[in-house]
Amino acid sequence: MRAENSATRPSTIAVDTTGTPGPGVPSPDARSGGRASPAAPGTGTPSPGTPGAGRDSTRTGILLAAAGVTAFSLTFPSTAWGLDGFGPWSLVAVRMVLAGLIAGGCLLVLRISPPDRRHWPSLAMVAAGTVVGFPLLTTLALQTSTTAHAAVVVGLLPLTTAALSALRTGARPSRTFWTAACVGAVAVIAFTVQQSGGALSIADLYLFGALLICAAGYTEGGRLAKVMPGWQVIGWALVGCLPLAVPLAAVALAYEPWVLTAKAVTGLLWVAAGSQFLGLVVWYRGMAAIGIPKASQLQLAQPLLTLVWSVSLLGERMTLAAPLTAVAVLICIAVTQRARD
Repeated sequence: MRAENSATRPSTIAVDTTGTPGPGVPSPDARSGGRASPAAPGTGTPSPGTPGAGRDSTRTGILLAAAGVTAFSLTFPSTAWGLDGFGPWSLVAVRMVLAGLIAGGCLLVLRISPPDRRHWPSLAMVAAGTVVGFPLLTTLALQTSTTAHAAVVVGLLPLTTAALSALRTGARPSRTFWTAACVGAVAVIAFTVQQSGGALSIADLYLFGALLICAAGYTEGGRLAKVMPGWQVIGWALVGCLPLAVPLAAVALAYEPWVLTAKAVTGLLWVAAGSQFLGLVVWYRGMAAIGIPKASQLQLAQPLLTLVWSVSLLGERMTLAAPLTAVAVLICIAVTQRARD
């Protein structure tokens, strides 16, 4: 991670008429205030105006978004571990505090100036969706729901994010895009429902609420990541939540019983540093590079990855349907990535 100037300085951003960010999407550069700039001579990296720069940008964006999805796929198993020693409110509050301190430390060390005032409403939406709403609602749900059951709703997140993005940004993905996205979502839902026995519970109320508010946070975060580095988007959202998180953590720890078991501490550290900060850093960078709708479709693989971790970390059993569904999901992801807006 390199030092950057404030993302609030005026910058010129290339606009792709298809609605998907092109090679001119800002990249972190200490000398350009987060603006995209040609590579230095001898680096071997093409500048935005050279042939192949668009392909490199897309490839990098896919890799970054995929890294974010991998980090997110560990969230539910890590949350289950965290609940081994913490109550739901304590786990979420302490998670927010730790992630906020990590983000604040990075911003302070790199001397990043606060974002422009016009960006704070969007940052508030990012915070409400990805810092507070989704972690709290899913943690409450996982008290009575398995990770496989929770993955049913997570499988709907890509479609919800794409739909909200279309409404918010005016993007119009193609019919092929939507068809592949729907097929992939149906495949994921069918698999996860089968894994959980098809049973529904009151926990779904929490999960559906988490789905909607997280999609809204992703949409706003993806928009902001076009004009400021992605890590600063989630960083300032986390720092902005500290005045709420610190007193909430103090109250929750005072009223909920807690014990520092190895699983609880490991789960807490991952959801705070991995899922809440590092995962969102690369996720927002990926969305800025390839566009919100296409990046969101990579999350079709998240429930399957979550089940893999659930088997290895939580001892849950996986049926033969897993690899079959994985193949169907990967095909759908490939189609959505190639579909033209």
